[in-house]
Amino acid sequence: MSIDAKTVKALRDKTGAGMMDCKKALVETDGNLENAIDHLRKSGIAKAEKKGERTAKEGLIFSYIHHGGRLGVLVELNCETDFVAKTEGYSELAHNLAMQVAATNPLAIRREDIDPSMVEHEKNIFMDQVKDSGKPENIIEKIVEGRMEKFYAETCLLEQSFIKDPDKKVGDLLTQAVATLGENIVVSRFTRFAIGEESSNGQPH
Repeated sequence: MSIDAKTVKALRDKTGAGMMDCKKALVETDGNLENAIDHLRKSGIAKAEKKGERTAKEGLIFSYIHHGGRLGVLVELNCETDFVAKTEGYSELAHNLAMQVAATNPLAIRREDIDPSMVEHEKNIFMDQVKDSGKPENIIEKIVEGRMEKFYAETCLLEQSFIKDPDKKVGDLLTQAVATLGENIVVSRFTRFAIGEESSNGQPH
């Protein structure tokens, strides 16, 4: 069945689960929001929301050097305890995040971290591209909104499709790790170095 995007967002807001997990839960429960919440709770995914309120001051700096030594990434991944930081699942998550940064070169961790002037610049470019189309104003706004969503999906680490499984967002990996490892986990910053290029820094402004 077709699931309305607003329902998916409502479920995500209530549970903190990833978009794909929310969509799957709604499909499983024929679009029933309350049943979908129960479904996510049973699978442990919805627990991530409450864990997200807890302070994450432990963790590790993970380094990834691409084959040949011409590309490197540092990622700071934080959790609540030193114990979780030393687990295999945590290291695997950090490795996957670093590989993602190496492959996609995101601008920021979250859309809120992107410089507002850059967001405005992109929006103006998209607006100029569709203004001459002759479409009504409200349609133009929707087109620009859609292109901005695509922009965020390409440039924000947590909104990108995961390189190893495009059906998942990187943010979904984080949510699943929180549910599995039982602690709040936060990507704090990253730096990507490539020979002959300026380094890119995914840090909140």
